[in-house]
Amino acid sequence: QVQLVESGGGLVQAGGSLRLACAAAGRTFNSYIMGWFRQAPGKEREFVAAIRWGSQSTNYAESVKGRFTISRDNAKNTVYLQMNSLKPEDTAVYYCAAAPRGRLYVDFRDYEYWGQGSQVTVSS
Repeated sequence: QVQLVESGGGLVQAGGSLRLACAAAGRTFNSYIMGWFRQAPGKEREFVAAIRWGSQSTNYAESVKGRFTISRDNAKNTVYLQMNSLKPEDTAVYYCAAAPRGRLYVDFRDYEYWGQGSQVTVSS
């Protein structure tokens, strides 16, 4: 059973930074695709970033390129999302997700496992 536990959300002013962490347990994750998604009230869940656990391959949504960085720590079985230059429109619940194999999916329906979500609020 795959478990994803997120941490690190909170309230920050525009221009500030936050780092989200997603601790993964229950499998060997070498082949997994790990993604971050977000969902604002009244909107559909949208792709933010993805990383292939066993390589340096990453993918980002255009809206966060140059501001957000996805990374992983193999020893800690943890994936991070470093968010810099935050904007009020980044306000959402952020979810960590995992897919057992495949490409750097941008569609949330391609991911099988999900964290509980972490609220990020950016004030103007």
